[in-house]
Amino acid sequence: MSERHPIISITGSSGAGTTSVTRTFENIFRREGVNSAIIEGDSFHRHDRNDMKRKASEAEQAGNKNFSHFGPENNMFAELEALFRDYAATGTGKRRKYLHDPEEAAPYQQEPGTFTPWEDVPQDTDLLFYEGLHGAVVTPEINIARHPDLLVGVVPVINLEWIQKLYRDKSKRGYSTEAVTDTILRRMPDYVNYICPQFMHTHVNFQRVPMVDTSNPFIARDIPSPDESLVVIRFAQPKGIDFQYLLNMIHDSFMSRANTIVVPGGKMELAMQLIFTPFVWRMMERRKRALGAN
Repeated sequence: MSERHPIISITGSSGAGTTSVTRTFENIFRREGVNSAIIEGDSFHRHDRNDMKRKASEAEQAGNKNFSHFGPENNMFAELEALFRDYAATGTGKRRKYLHDPEEAAPYQQEPGTFTPWEDVPQDTDLLFYEGLHGAVVTPEINIARHPDLLVGVVPVINLEWIQKLYRDKSKRGYSTEAVTDTILRRMPDYVNYICPQFMHTHVNFQRVPMVDTSNPFIARDIPSPDESLVVIRFAQPKGIDFQYLLNMIHDSFMSRANTIVVPGGKMELAMQLIFTPFVWRMMERRKRALGAN
């Protein structure tokens, strides 16, 4: 953690909805004039798209049925921790981009599914913002969770997460239901061992719970809408959180535990704005004081 060079980390698995949380933070940064260095978790995968397909095929032939993007063998955990550590100390570090599609790849004159070269994070950013799979990973070798000043978990109930992944991968990436289901099954051990444990290190968790039947996510035709959902927001350390203010500002919200507020799904972005804008204010005030003390 660093007052001069703070870090915000959003962590959640594929299909969890971390991208929508990122959009909310980008709106806060734009409104408050915060210059952030954006880090996509996919850029710390170890293999590009073609290499990953080849290695997955080799793993399958060798009898490895659980080869996935979620585990340490296919991710650069040490390099991600080095970025967090270096940024907290110096305000810079090494990053690259993963080019998901032709639109992202075109400016770099590269193929989709490849990485850009490593480069330095610019020196003049106010904070580092990470969004991806592993923003709070802890293993015997590394501890990424100790570095961020704010750790946010995005954790829809599992059936909803699968519905969101199925919808995205089928409609936007052209995969079949069978292919997506196979990916879900292969990832399960790494999901249990490397994704779920992160949420005991997060400062705030957002869990969307559908209020419609999702008992068989593999036949769902659409994603439950925000108005068909509730969002459970749990604070690891509720001291300093003005729950009464949140209850007054967010209609139809209620407290389910002393550290947990439940809001209508359609009010999730409003809740994030109300909760995280003061966090960002305090980070920037601490940063200003720390820099002024030099």
